[in-house]
Formats: sequence, structure tokens, C-alpha cells
Amino acid sequence: MGKPSTMRQPTPALRPAARPQVLALAAYRFPHGDALSNRLLQLARSATPPGGVTLVVNDWPEDGSRPPAVPDLPPDVRLITLPRRRVGGGRLGRWLHVRVRPLRALTALRRAGIRPGELAGVYLPLGLWNLFTWAALRTAVRCPVTVDVLERHDRAQFPRGWLTPYFVRHRWAFFLAGRLAVRVIAISETLERHFVSRGRPTLVVPPQVDCTGYDDPAPPALDDGLRLVYAGSAGAKDQLAVLLEGIHGLAPDDRARVHLVIAGIDREQAGSLSDLDEADLTDLDEQVTFLGRVPRDRVLAELRRAHFSVLVRPPAGYAQAGFPSKVPESLAAGCPVLLNHTSDLRRYIVDGREGIVLDGSGAEDVRRGLERALLLDDPAWWAMSRAARERAHCFDYRAWTPVVSDFVTGAGRGTGRSASPASSAGVSRRSGG
Repeated sequence: MGKPSTMRQPTPALRPAARPQVLALAAYRFPHGDALSNRLLQLARSATPPGGVTLVVNDWPEDGSRPPAVPDLPPDVRLITLPRRRVGGGRLGRWLHVRVRPLRALTALRRAGIRPGELAGVYLPLGLWNLFTWAALRTAVRCPVTVDVLERHDRAQFPRGWLTPYFVRHRWAFFLAGRLAVRVIAISETLERHFVSRGRPTLVVPPQVDCTGYDDPAPPALDDGLRLVYAGSAGAKDQLAVLLEGIHGLAPDDRARVHLVIAGIDREQAGSLSDLDEADLTDLDEQVTFLGRVPRDRVLAELRRAHFSVLVRPPAGYAQAGFPSKVPESLAAGCPVLLNHTSDLRRYIVDGREGIVLDGSGAEDVRRGLERALLLDDPAWWAMSRAARERAHCFDYRAWTPVVSDFVTGAGRGTGRSASPASSAGVSRRSGG
């Protein structure tokens, strides 16, 4: 890691011919606030051209939090945080402020001495993609514009279906990406097939990690009990209720040996932010600990102390389209996973090697998986842990350099169909016209 740099005042322009520049647009708690921030950071590292720099222009969320004064960034990733301003005009004023974000970002670039027309590539998340952004970038830049697509929501996820404004915005942005984006980065092969069928050059990039940023695992002996961890923004897609029902279904002696730590929500939030209710926690007070929202360092510490991270998702369309970022994080920490196969996980998680694969997504499947985990001894668990860390190198951002930067800047084969890691410790990529 190099000396962090945050650009808030105009700086001399870099010479594009000598040092190519890539622009990333975002509106996250960057660089270490959440899974989306981590996605952006690692993608920026792999998207940086050799000898170049990635400029992250970030509009910090209006959620009451504050950006770090000195963010911890690699030397080839530079940050421009858009200034915070009081926005008048009520709801309409706030809506307009968000819609003109691309103009504010381009203005910030110019004030920093960087000409948008000399950028080598631009990419942004699907959540920031709309007609106004497309028009502004099309006018200002003369390089490929890539949209990073991480999910495709289903109507059934929302109680009001098409009457949910967020869902409508998401589907509209998804529609526009398939028709207006020059290139698409997709997090899964399901999404890749969708965009390829619409003629978009598409690159599959799963969630990325930096394997050097994790300490060695240090769980207690299995004779002292089985320690599980769930870390993330729990929602209906992560079936915590099914997980707890599986624990509850264990024989009493086995149940007493299991302890689950839930990081990301507290007990009071469980009913509103996940599929849990009070009935799910009956008789499990000794087996479940809620940590609430905790910093990333605490999450990594919990992974380091756990025997398995757990994830149960239904075989629904949205689960197949996404890719759980918590899986690469767990593997990199040397914490095997206990989960069912969704999305592209079958490529990376082999039952009995990197973790325990459930037969399905039901409570009985969870119970049987936990019974298998309880039969492990320490040598068998450590073999899984080593295999997990080896597999994590498929997700390390270094494995995706320079294929991502070639794709974002158009330096590679512009008609390339995809690049996907195979289910092995090495990385193989495939492409086609």
C-alpha cells in the first residue's frame, strides 16, 4: 500500500500519453464502508492500466456518516470526493442533485486539472446508470463506458412488486445497460448470458479480494464446539430463518455445541431487515449472538475465529444472477463455507474440500450439513481451511490484471465475449466473437 491521496484541490494534469487514466464513478462509503465499496476498490486495482492510475470520483452518501480524512488507498488509485453541499428545494431538489451527479463529477475532474476527453476508460455501477448519465458521458468522453452489473432483482423480492420505486429504477437501469453501455462487467455467468444475447461485449468478474490482507485463521478446537459466522446485510435472500431452523432441528447435545455469530444486524433489527422473527429465536439464545453493524476489522476477526461461514439462498433467479461477496472473503480468511450452490459457486466450492455443500436450501439440508460439520476433527478442518485459502487466489484482484484494464480501456479484443475463472486454483479465461 502506498501513501494515501485524496484530491480535493486542483492538481496539475497528468499527461495521458505517459500515464493512462481510468475514471470510476461511485456513491459509496468508499473505500472500506461495505461490500459495494470493496467491489469498487478491488475492481479499480485490476482496472488500472500498466503504469496508469484509476481516478475514483465518489459522491459520499447522505446518510450522516463522514468520509475518512486520509483514506487508505493503493498508490495507483486516487480519490476525488465530491464536496458536500446543502441541497434546497425539498424532495425535488434532492432528486435533481442526484440526477446531475455525472455533471458534478465531470466538473470535479476539470477542477483537478484532468480533461475528461483524454481518459482511457470509464466504468460505473449499474445503480448510477441512467439516460442522463449516458448522455453526459457520451458528450464528454471519447473512450469506452463500462457498466458493472452485480444483480438482477426479481419482482417477487418486493411485497409491492412493480409498485416498488427502487425495483422499477433497477429494472430500467438494467434495460438501459443492455442497450446503451459500450461494455458490461457482469458478476456471474447468468448475467453474462443476458448481456451477450443483447450484443454487449461482456466480461465476467466475480467478487475480488486482496489475499494479502487476511491474517491466519485461529479458531478454537472443534472439541470445544462448532463456531459459525454470518456476516452481511441480511435480507430475505439470505435465509437466516432457515439456518436457525436447521440449528434448532439438531439433537439437543449437538445443538449445544453450535454457536452462530450474526454480524450486520442486531436482534432488534432482525424482524425488519431479515426473514427472522422472534419465534425463530425461541430456545436459541445460547446458540446465537447478534453483533449489529460492525467495522470491517471486526468482521475479519470473526471469520478468523470461525470454523465455517454460512450462507443459504433459495434457487431463485436473483440468487443465480448475483454472486455473494462474502464467499471470497471467507475463503481468503481461511474460513471454509457451509452453503448451497447458487450462481457460479459450483465452479469454486467443492463439497468436502473448500467447505460443506448442502443438498438444498431447506432447514433439513442445513441440519444434515451441520451434523457433517460436527463430525469433523481438527486435522480435517485445517485441510479444508488450506484448500479455502488456495481457492481464494481465483478471486484475488491480481489474477484479473490486466484483463480487466484491457477490457475497460478497449485495449483487448473489443468483441471478446467473456473472461471467466475455471474451477481450479489457477485462472483460465475463455473468449469468443
